[in-house]
Amino acid sequence: MLGARVIPGIPADRARIRTTLSYQFTPSFSAGIEYNPLADNVEPIANWRLWDETDERPALILGTSSARIGSSKGTSYNMTFVKSVEAWTDLPIAPYVGLSYDDYEDKTSVIGGLSIAWAEEWNSLHLWDGYNFHTVIDRTLQDHSIGLVIAQQDEEWYAGLSWSWSIPGP
Repeated sequence: MLGARVIPGIPADRARIRTTLSYQFTPSFSAGIEYNPLADNVEPIANWRLWDETDERPALILGTSSARIGSSKGTSYNMTFVKSVEAWTDLPIAPYVGLSYDDYEDKTSVIGGLSIAWAEEWNSLHLWDGYNFHTVIDRTLQDHSIGLVIAQQDEEWYAGLSWSWSIPGP
């Protein structure tokens, strides 16, 4: 998957332009790199779903990426539980909660959020990164996804765009 995010005006070089390239090695493991050209910063990214959710149990995902959106450098290591509650509520929502360790600030934070599937091509992700709130509203068009990003940095809010391409496999 190839991705890019641009948030003009946000006061962190690394957050203004972010690009990613990752590969889905197995159905439960993906890895790649994140490059932030304005900060000349490269970080590894990875997600490993240790177990899938069941009717009673949430999925558990371990991951790594750059530290939170407003940090100038560093890597975060995350453990997240996610569970669709649509079967219980008839609402297309999946909350998540977890812990994130940020090696830049040497701090562990509680993270959480909510994914909403509004329609087959439309979804939104509302998240708390341990410091600030962010929302991404995505529209999927075949192998591409285009999104509006609303990011909080301290007391200010910034708007940006995201794009990703799920490169078809062999």
